[in-house]
Amino acid sequence: MGYRIAVIGATGAVGREILKILAERDFPIKEIVALASPRSAGKEISFGDKRILKVQNLETFDFKGWDIALSSPGASISSVYSPKAAKAGCIVIDNTSHFRMEPDVPLVVPEVNPEDLKKIKRNIVANPNCSTIQMVVALKPLHDLFKIKRIVVSTYQATGGAGKKGMDELYIQTKSSLVGDSISINNFTKQIAFNCIPHIDKFMPDGSTKEEWKMNVETKKILDPDINVFATCVRVPVFIGHGEAITIECERPIDLAKAQKALRNAEGVILFDKQEDGGYITQIEAAGENASYVSRLRIDPTVPNGLGLWCVSDNLRKGAALNTVQIAEKLIEMNLISKR
Repeated sequence: MGYRIAVIGATGAVGREILKILAERDFPIKEIVALASPRSAGKEISFGDKRILKVQNLETFDFKGWDIALSSPGASISSVYSPKAAKAGCIVIDNTSHFRMEPDVPLVVPEVNPEDLKKIKRNIVANPNCSTIQMVVALKPLHDLFKIKRIVVSTYQATGGAGKKGMDELYIQTKSSLVGDSISINNFTKQIAFNCIPHIDKFMPDGSTKEEWKMNVETKKILDPDINVFATCVRVPVFIGHGEAITIECERPIDLAKAQKALRNAEGVILFDKQEDGGYITQIEAAGENASYVSRLRIDPTVPNGLGLWCVSDNLRKGAALNTVQIAEKLIEMNLISKR
């Protein structure tokens, strides 16, 4: 026996990864359907090694009788179809930005705040932003020990965070640069090949970008409302994997040995920190993996009770698809959802 699962936005980069992870983790599935826009209806998509799913039209799909919807079709589409699925009795785990900051929608990272799943009121759970997820997974054990009061983070975010079109632009521009062709800019504000762009999402009135704002407000909602966050988010010429240089200032004195032990024992974290050449994890090594990797752990002497670290993770897996599936697994584990 299993659950009837609908994957919304199944043909996108995150949707495909959700299908891949469901198969990898042997999620208890009775029936599964892949949903996308009318132009994708009828296409075939892989599920596991042997199964092929025929994509169905999201616009005409009836969610009545389905247990869980894993939704990643884009915020505007999700704003219409996630409530529709929820109204039909389906628990929706929404990976878009649309519901994250609504006060009656839990925003959940299972390793950090699973208890918030008990607060579901609208049959919708929100999946946080990719850059926020990996950071709060790494910082949760340190917050428990030392009580973080301030975070300063600079991100080095892969083009995969902008979807397939972002990765395609990096590939095309890199190829054009190497052969001397003209560079076409379509999806980013500047050339991304051999370049870094300190601009992700639109600008806010205070000069921050919306990506930086997300890291602030989402961290407060997930980890602790009293934490102050100052973020600088940068797009870098990497296909998969976000890097983050994080400095925290805490209320309690830092014990480096205790911090290392807490990170080694933390769920979802792998500490790989050697003070030698190559004794750290980079984006390319984190691609295809599930953990938030922590390296370069060291005391920051410029502030009281300061600690610095480097964190990398696969933004399409833990930053999106994996966290979405883990929320569904946690709902089952906590007996918060029943089979039809």
